[in-house]
Amino acid sequence: MEENPILSANLSQDNNTPLYFQLETLIKRCISSGLIKPGDMLPSEAEFCRSFGISRSTVRQAIGELEEEGLVIRHQGKGTFIAEPKLHRRSENIYSFTSEAVSMGLHPSSTLVDFAVIRPTEDLRRMLELQSADIPVYRFTRIRRVEDVPLMLETSYYPTYVYPNLTPELLKTHSVYSLLFERGIVPVSAVDTYEAVRLEASEAALLETKAGSAGFSHQRITRCENGEVFELTQSVMRGDRMKLEIGMHRDGVSFARSFDR
Repeated sequence: MEENPILSANLSQDNNTPLYFQLETLIKRCISSGLIKPGDMLPSEAEFCRSFGISRSTVRQAIGELEEEGLVIRHQGKGTFIAEPKLHRRSENIYSFTSEAVSMGLHPSSTLVDFAVIRPTEDLRRMLELQSADIPVYRFTRIRRVEDVPLMLETSYYPTYVYPNLTPELLKTHSVYSLLFERGIVPVSAVDTYEAVRLEASEAALLETKAGSAGFSHQRITRCENGEVFELTQSVMRGDRMKLEIGMHRDGVSFARSFDR
C-alpha cells in the first residue's frame, strides 16, 4: 500500500513550535497543495505516533484543531477524513479562537487563571438546559493571547458529564474541543451575542489595558449533533485590538473577527 504523503514529512523535535501545531500545519499544507484530497482518510493515531515519534495526545490535539476548522470530519469506527470544500465554511459559523488566529498567520496562546467545579445558578442551569441544578458544571477562565498580547478574557461553562475528570493540567495542554472530540462531541450550531461595553478595572488589569477602555462582551451557547447544549462561553474583548466584520451576500451572511498585531 502506498504511504500517505503526510507521513513522508518530518516534525522538528528541537523546534520551539509545539509538535501538535507542526502536525496541524503539515496537514493543512498537504490539503492546500492537493497532496491529499476531500474524502481521503488520514493516517491512524498509531501511524502518526510511529512515524513522527509523538504521543497520542499530540495527535489528538492537532486533529481536534483541524476538526474545529471544518477541514476534517470524523466517522465513528471508520476514521478521520478530509472534509469536502463546502464543509470548510464551518469555521465561519463555529468560533475557534485558535483557528482564527492561526488562519491569519498569528500565534495564539492561553493562560488559565481559574478552574472550579460549581453548582449551577438558576440562570446557568437555564442557559445550559440542565434538567437539574444538582448537575455539576466546570467553570474556568482563560486569558487569550495573540503574539503574547492579551486580547480576551474568556470564562467557559461545561456540564461535567461531557468530559468527566477534566483537570487544569489538561486545559493547559489541550484544546477543549480536541478533548470533546475524543468523546464524539462535535459543535454544529451556536448562538452568539455581542454588546459594546467598557472594561471594568479587574478585566482591564488582566488584559493589560486601561480601566474604562472600550470593549466587546460576547456570549456563545453551543450545541452538539444531538441538539444538546454542551457549552456556554462568556468573554470580554479589547476593543482597541479586535474588529468585527459582517458581510452580506445574496446567499447569506458571513461574520469575521480580526486581531490587530
